[in-house]
Amino acid sequence: MGKKHSPRFLATVERSRSVVQECDIDQFTTMLDDGENLTVIDVREKHEFDAGSFEGALHLSKGVLERDIEKHPISNDDRIVLYCGGGFRSALAAESLTRMGYANVYSLWGGWRSLVSEGLASPNQ
Repeated sequence: MGKKHSPRFLATVERSRSVVQECDIDQFTTMLDDGENLTVIDVREKHEFDAGSFEGALHLSKGVLERDIEKHPISNDDRIVLYCGGGFRSALAAESLTRMGYANVYSLWGGWRSLVSEGLASPNQ
């Protein structure tokens, strides 16, 4: 995805990716248009979120996601899509939410970069 990550981090991400649901940008677009409820959560750091985000996304960075998600009206069965910069941190976060009992969680593979490249979001000017 463009950044050089450590081998241990990549191995951890791959383990998470093997047990969570993922969607790509086309599947995400379909979810946006299918009329079903969808909660989109940006798990990036605050400075990344402040630089641009998907319109309507809830910001819960990966570091506080588990602590703060229950402060929001999200049920265990709600459909949730998490995104980060490229899909690595969101996979880790999706695994964590799944362990917490959220049953319909997806990690957006390609993350923020795919949202921007598909014209679904743009950086703040």
